Amino acid sequence: MFDLLISNARIHDGHGSAPFTGQLAVKDGRIAAVHREDSPIPTSQALQNVDAKGLSLMPGIIDNHTHYDAQITWDPYLDQSVGMGVTTAIIGNCGFTIAPCRPDAASRDLVTKNLTQVEGMSLASLQAGIRWDFETFAQYMDRIEAGGCAMNLAAFVGHSTLRTYVMGSAGSDRVATADEVSRMQALVDEALAAGAVGLASTTTTSHSAYDGRPMPSRLADWSEFLALAEPMRGRNQGVFMITKGPTTPVAKLEEFAAASGRPVLVAALLHSSLAPNGVFDDLDGIAAANQRGRHMRGAVAATPLVFDFSFEVPYPLEPLLAWKPIFGLKGQDMMARLRDPALRQALREELKAPARRIFSGDWKLVQVLQTARAENRHLEDRSIADIAAERSVDPLDCMFDLAISEDLGTLFSLVALNHDETAVAKLLNHSQSLLSLSDAGAHLSFLDDSGFGLHLMGHWVRDKAVMGLPEAVRRLTSAQAEFFGIRDRGSLREGCAADLLLFDPATVGRGARSRANDLPADATRVVTKSCGVHGVWVNGQRVADEQGAVHKPLPGKLLRDWH
Repeated sequence: MFDLLISNARIHDGHGSAPFTGQLAVKDGRIAAVHREDSPIPTSQALQNVDAKGLSLMPGIIDNHTHYDAQITWDPYLDQSVGMGVTTAIIGNCGFTIAPCRPDAASRDLVTKNLTQVEGMSLASLQAGIRWDFETFAQYMDRIEAGGCAMNLAAFVGHSTLRTYVMGSAGSDRVATADEVSRMQALVDEALAAGAVGLASTTTTSHSAYDGRPMPSRLADWSEFLALAEPMRGRNQGVFMITKGPTTPVAKLEEFAAASGRPVLVAALLHSSLAPNGVFDDLDGIAAANQRGRHMRGAVAATPLVFDFSFEVPYPLEPLLAWKPIFGLKGQDMMARLRDPALRQALREELKAPARRIFSGDWKLVQVLQTARAENRHLEDRSIADIAAERSVDPLDCMFDLAISEDLGTLFSLVALNHDETAVAKLLNHSQSLLSLSDAGAHLSFLDDSGFGLHLMGHWVRDKAVMGLPEAVRRLTSAQAEFFGIRDRGSLREGCAADLLLFDPATVGRGARSRANDLPADATRVVTKSCGVHGVWVNGQRVADEQGAVHKPLPGKLLRDWH
């Protein structure tokens, strides 16, 4: 007797094969049988039956770039991703993790504040929510396993967090000593022994700590990176994920791939109109490295990078050098500085120089999303460029003056990167790209790209026809499992884990954004409704239906064993 039988589904196996109509049976959390319609399994042989006529069945989506490291300690459901068809997620990306962390209040405060800044999370929410019942990475993994999760999780050990653990606040100030590097090496080895999926880091200049200093990994010299490659080579285990900056071009990252002998994922290859060839040059460099025997991929996104922000947390402006003197100011102090003509002119001058950054100075891409005062409602859903032209004022002055007039309560929206759809289509189809960069769990007050997979299948496959559905499914499932060494997932074949997504190809996609106040300390987040999802199963148990996540079972597994 099977536990579950899904019949009349259009089955996508996850490997890019042509789909076929048939049945899939589940027993004890694994796929027990896959039959074509001409050799049906009687429904009487299953305890539970689902008629999927008109629907498609695929492996659950594997999301390799999430930031649920803190949230998983208080929220085992992670419903925003689960409801979007994600059955496996990797946390710890960019090196921003919460373990290891020393148990004293100052260490926890530093890790929490840095996470608040660099990943756009509410400090009050993290302080109220994180369950600090661990110190080492291994203890953190055990804590996740004991608490359970609705979906499967894997975890990177984070470079910045290692530096903070070993060096304290000095991790954001200087190069590590030989002894400190040796201690970090040992911690990487311990994390790999505990089942870490690999090591994550960042060198991008947009990643700043809570006080405006660089995130710790940005202070590491190249010898430190190569030293941390040694435990990966020694164990022949793990993926190195890095959000690269100017100091770590692809050629240098190839050195890490050679030193570690392990796969390297290069992020974040988001297209910028100011440097239109940059991401393609990176992919060409990755292709050349692979021809020399490396195993590298470039992390690309299916979604435009859209930030909702206010001047309470002006994330898109924070990477600008001219913004540094007022970094972290709030309320009246912030408004006083926003009125300063010298600050405004310095920002204008910096934005004149073409550069690949979160905000490039194109005011057509900045919209007024929500106003705080009724008399300004007519400005909502209009670009700053249009409003400024109508008022015959400079766009930066227009945005600043509007924010000041509403006591910083105005909510803006910025389409930062990946808005050239011709370029994005090319990225998605590139042989060296790996679909990534959902950032689920991060920037909660700014964005929600947890539905990146549904967007790929709806917008890019159905609406734009830039790739076929079997290839899109492959890129969301088996391509992810193969790169990260995930066993028995990402495939609808007998013996594999029963991680399943049942959906309607005619309606699949992402719905409208809204805001919810359901985080600890009543912090707000952006949420997006799924479209066309009819069921999600993790290890054979249903965790979502047409209405979204189902808060009942916690069938997910903590993944620790890699091939």
